[in-house]
Amino acid sequence: MPLSLPAPARITILVTDRDLNVIGDPISGWTDLDITLRFNEPATGVLRAPRTAVSAAQLAPGNRVVVIRDGAVFCAGPIEEPGPEDWSVSGQASGPGICEVQFSDDLAAVVARITYPNPAAAATAQTSTARWTATAAAGDIMRSLVNLNAGPGALTARRVPQLALGGGAGLGTTIKVGSRFEPLGDALRSAAIAGGGLGMRTRQDIATGQLLFDVYAPQDLASSVRFSPGLGNLRSYRYEPKAPTVTAAIVGGKDVGTSRVVVERVNTTASTSWGRMETFVDQRQSTDTAADTTELNQAGDEALTRGAETARLTSVTVDTPDQRYGTHYQLGDRVSVELASGVQVTDVVRAVHLEVSPEAGEVVTALVGTQEASSDQLWLRYLRDLSRRVDGLETI
Repeated sequence: MPLSLPAPARITILVTDRDLNVIGDPISGWTDLDITLRFNEPATGVLRAPRTAVSAAQLAPGNRVVVIRDGAVFCAGPIEEPGPEDWSVSGQASGPGICEVQFSDDLAAVVARITYPNPAAAATAQTSTARWTATAAAGDIMRSLVNLNAGPGALTARRVPQLALGGGAGLGTTIKVGSRFEPLGDALRSAAIAGGGLGMRTRQDIATGQLLFDVYAPQDLASSVRFSPGLGNLRSYRYEPKAPTVTAAIVGGKDVGTSRVVVERVNTTASTSWGRMETFVDQRQSTDTAADTTELNQAGDEALTRGAETARLTSVTVDTPDQRYGTHYQLGDRVSVELASGVQVTDVVRAVHLEVSPEAGEVVTALVGTQEASSDQLWLRYLRDLSRRVDGLETI
């Protein structure tokens, strides 16, 4: 049956199939719910419940978890790991045992695609177009990339079920994008950065019964959304400022040797303060020429953004009636946090972590920081960057 919004309750957890039809009853008796929403990245979620609380039909491949918080969909997306299942004679896993379900949001299904040079042709028939290219507002390009590779404009086998385009037309600055067999998520994030820091998300629309892909412009709410001990909405924080890793980006375009097109992009302010820190960005797949280096410049600027001075602020915030996540601020918005030293830090909400148990209630943690602010370990971020570079070489 179609998903209908239940009467407002603190937390309601449903399971649907890939076409958004509800399977079984709401999950009851769950013991722990842990969800992290990330700006321009898929969410991660873990649900723990007695084994008897979740049926085999609900754990079938392709099904989705829908978490409703206070009457609104907080996170919804595919089940990625319908386990593990624990049982023992004694201890916490005694009795019916414990089931752990790991899930994501629907953005994970979108970014699981790669970009086709010619989205209208099968992967084995890419003989007419070397790269998919477009010059337009960043929001329009992001919507086109999703529409042609995962949405209603994609080949039937590549469409994410029930996915449609939401808002975002015309947003952002005009950019130039070229892509060939690139992870769709990488292409979207690059376009979002080049377009002025746009956001993207999927959401389940209750009224239409569709999944919508939205591009949006985050808001500057630093003057209205403020966290501080004095306001009673900040429990703790950890502030970690770090020096930049890149202040000068040298970008190499097409051709080789002395014929290769090369541009340099410099963060003058950071270079003056911290010194010159160089990196080389390989963009040999670009068709830019010496007369038009738009795409190369964008790649250099993205490298400067990713390697800029970081300020990671992990704060445990408290929702209040006048300042609540999902109502008064969203992922990507700029907010303010007052430190014990009296310094006020203003930056972007990069992630929101919700942890709930029936006994202890809920704790909301906000990660505020610059583009590369992350709770991931350094080696993991390095591996992600290396993977992105290798992908670029593999698809030339």
